[in-house]
Amino acid sequence: MQEIKFHKYQGTGNDFVVIDNRNHIVDRKDESIAVRLCNRKFGVGSDGLILIEDHPDYDFEMVFFNPDGSQSMCGNGSRCAVMFAKELGIIDHETTFLSTDGVHTATISGNIVNLSMQDVSPEAIKSFDNHHEINTGSPHYVLFTSNLKEKHVKDEGAAIRYNPTFKEQGINVNFVEKQGKEEISVRTYERGVEDETLSCGTGVTACAIAHALHGGTSPVKVNTLGGQLEVSFELIKNRAEKVFLKGPAKKVFDGTIII
Repeated sequence: MQEIKFHKYQGTGNDFVVIDNRNHIVDRKDESIAVRLCNRKFGVGSDGLILIEDHPDYDFEMVFFNPDGSQSMCGNGSRCAVMFAKELGIIDHETTFLSTDGVHTATISGNIVNLSMQDVSPEAIKSFDNHHEINTGSPHYVLFTSNLKEKHVKDEGAAIRYNPTFKEQGINVNFVEKQGKEEISVRTYERGVEDETLSCGTGVTACAIAHALHGGTSPVKVNTLGGQLEVSFELIKNRAEKVFLKGPAKKVFDGTIII
């Protein structure tokens, strides 16, 4: 058995177990560690596990695991990773780091982190009669609705995520309600978590881009169950460039766990 020190962070209610893994105390190839730590009954409990590791070319590398052990890009998790890197003294108020989907930059002002996201190519934006499929580092299904508060997000999201089209690879499912040209509200069912979460960074980014396809303008204020985020970008010929996700990242507590 091994005793591991961990830190708990949250970004608009999306919560993460974060570990300083610069000395490789955790085997990043062992996905079962993420499953155990993220379990809310038998572990710490979180929407994901983040490992912070050294990298020869960047300030640090962020390794992200979903609660089922799979890996993906995580926008809210990335902001929390940036704030943790500042706590560790790796960075000050700006950074360039490596994540699952490539290189990101970020700046910190108080408890707000402004994170660069990858450009979203036209090939990553697919529009259908009643929804959009947009990959912002993770794949997202975006469906506009007029009754967001009444949505049974877990049931309706799971029905889409597990239909034959998406069952094997999985997809995150977002329900969006327009609040105006510069504001939307979003609820998200996340694959890997297999439930509704209070917020999803790559999800709100996809939703903001979909909103722009329907006449919305950047920056977009995005209301989630866990708080408000802001997404800014330039949409040029169905390509989203200079994409940024801005919002809070806060430390919750420290602890140790035996695994």
